Amino acid sequence: MKTRVKICGLTSVAEAKLVQHQGADAVGVLVGQVHLSADFVEPDLARDIALSVGPFVTPVLVTHLEDPEEIRRLANKVPCPVIQLHSDLAPSLLGQLRKDLSPRKIIGKVSVEDKAAIDRALAIAPFVDALLLDSVDRSSDKVGGTGLIHDWSISAKIVAAINVPVILAGGLNPVNVCQAIAQVKPWAVDVNSGVETKDGRKSEELVSRFIQSVRTTP
Repeated sequence: MKTRVKICGLTSVAEAKLVQHQGADAVGVLVGQVHLSADFVEPDLARDIALSVGPFVTPVLVTHLEDPEEIRRLANKVPCPVIQLHSDLAPSLLGQLRKDLSPRKIIGKVSVEDKAAIDRALAIAPFVDALLLDSVDRSSDKVGGTGLIHDWSISAKIVAAINVPVILAGGLNPVNVCQAIAQVKPWAVDVNSGVETKDGRKSEELVSRFIQSVRTTP
C-alpha cells in the first residue's frame, strides 16, 4: 500500500496548485489559530484554496479551535471533506464532533512527547477517522510546524496498537522521510516546514523531492 502525502500550511492558491502539480494526495489549510504559527489564513482564503484543487486531491481544514460551536461554524465556512482538530480535545468531544460534522472525516491529534502518547492514541482512536502524530515545542508554544522530530519508536508502537489510519508528522523532510516510513509504517506522512524556503513559502523543488522520496520508499 502506498504511503499518502499531505502538504500542510498552504497560504495561497498558487501554493495549492504547486503541490497538486507535484502529486500531493492532500493539502492542509490552517484556520482558527490558538498556538504560534505563521501559516494561518483567514476563512475566505482557506475556502479559495480548498476549492482550487482537483477532484482527487483532498483539502483538509486544520484548526486549533476547541469550542465545538466555533468549530462547526468554521467547518461550514471552509468546504473541506476532512477536518484536522489539532488540539487536545477529550475523546467524548471528538466523538460528538465526528457525529455533528458527518459526513466529513475527523483527524485527531496526538503530541508525541513520551509514552503517554500511546495512551492518548488508544483513548481517542475509537472516536476519530484517523490520527495525526506530531511533535510539539513547548518553549515556543508550537503544536505543529515545529521542524522537530519526535521519538519514532513511540509512533511505531501507536501504529501497531490501533486500527485507524495513522498520519506521521513532525520534522519530516526530503532527506529523512524514507527512514521515517520504514520505521513507523504510517498510512500517510504530513509535512509543512520541511518543504519551505527560508521565507516560509513552499518550495517546488523541496515538495517534489519529498514526494518522490515517499513514492520510492518500499
